[in-house]
Amino acid sequence: MPKSPLVLFGGTFDPIHFGHLRTALELKEVLNVPQINLVPTGEPVHKVSTGASAAQRFEMVRLAVESEPTLVADDCELISSEPCYTINTLMKKRAEVGEDLPIILVMGMDSLLGIKSWSQWQQLTDYCHLFIVARPSYDPEFDAELQNFIDQRKVEDLTELSLRPSGYLAIHQLTPMSVSATQVRKIIEQGSNPRFLIPDVVWDFIKTERLYDANER
Repeated sequence: MPKSPLVLFGGTFDPIHFGHLRTALELKEVLNVPQINLVPTGEPVHKVSTGASAAQRFEMVRLAVESEPTLVADDCELISSEPCYTINTLMKKRAEVGEDLPIILVMGMDSLLGIKSWSQWQQLTDYCHLFIVARPSYDPEFDAELQNFIDQRKVEDLTELSLRPSGYLAIHQLTPMSVSATQVRKIIEQGSNPRFLIPDVVWDFIKTERLYDANER
């Protein structure tokens, strides 16, 4: 019987919002796994800090999922002494779980389009499968090198991701939600209320920690 994959849903989560959480729950159902690991980045390699530290972003994720047992806050990138390159995280996870357990790394289509800037990007699928969350009615164009990378690994049947430990790439549409971390930060910076875009416990934490210029509220 195939082993249930370890699913890693990474991001800066700056802050985590209901779009992230809904996507994570849909991933659990679509991939038929018992849990999804949400992995906040440590100090992001490709993004500039917006005011929340890695520890604060992890705490927001932990608070957001504490009432949902199928979602797990994973601090693997925070406790690592290595630079937060995805390839390093995958190598570490592979060493932890062994050679046989499937690992699935979830990313958005925008990340796939920019993946050639990632460290050792062509080796990612040596350690995991890639699950690309696609947006409806969005038909991206890939350059020849990236298209070849996709074509060599792409599968349509998601059950195949449980049949071997790594090597595949799947593209799948999930329910889109029009909310972004940038939008949430902007609302807070303007002095408005982001409730119903983020969990109340996360909003309480933001106010307590005075993140995103929320020091007046």
